[in-house]
Amino acid sequence: MNAAIAKTCGPGRPKDLEKRAAILDAAKRLFPLTGFEGTSMDAIAAEAGVSKLTVYSHFTDKETLFFAAIRARCEEQMPATLFEIDVDGPVRRQLEAIARAFFALVTAPESISLHRLLNSGTGMSEKLVQMFWEAGPQRVQSGFQQFLRHEVEAGQLVIGDIPRASSQFFALLKGELHARLMCGCSGPFTEQDIETHIRATVEFFLRAYAVNPDRLVAL
Repeated sequence: MNAAIAKTCGPGRPKDLEKRAAILDAAKRLFPLTGFEGTSMDAIAAEAGVSKLTVYSHFTDKETLFFAAIRARCEEQMPATLFEIDVDGPVRRQLEAIARAFFALVTAPESISLHRLLNSGTGMSEKLVQMFWEAGPQRVQSGFQQFLRHEVEAGQLVIGDIPRASSQFFALLKGELHARLMCGCSGPFTEQDIETHIRATVEFFLRAYAVNPDRLVAL
């Protein structure tokens, strides 16, 4: 990186990194609100407080920015470290941590808005839908599958079909609460409602895949 690009705003991050972050933040806000077609690069530039040329210098086109925005949102709430196995920690605690992060991600207002746009098909080509899947759900699934493989190798879980088990876990987590949010027919959930749902989901999962389901308290 040359000196001009690396020039910083005081003690903070380099200017180019700050602008990139501002562009991503703008994209994360605008795409769920106005959809892919309804969100222009001009609008993103204005929201980020940069020029359109600067947006294009970081992201070659709107599709690339869309992919990066979805990926960034997922990485913020479900970082790769979340799926690292803790050999000394109980698997139940790790599953609950993953479950809480995932539930918070998929029930956030911007996530609900984006999912509604995807389901409506409005302005979303097959290519965009595939990009969304790869940047978000597929990344989460891959991380969790790797976590499950490590737990199987550690002798904590017995799973014959890891991709299916991963899919089951996240489908159970969404459950009725997520469906009601998607339909817009649900009042606010209490923290206790969410915690009860998460713990029940993890319990159900462990009943199916724990080595000794009759000794779940130890897990």
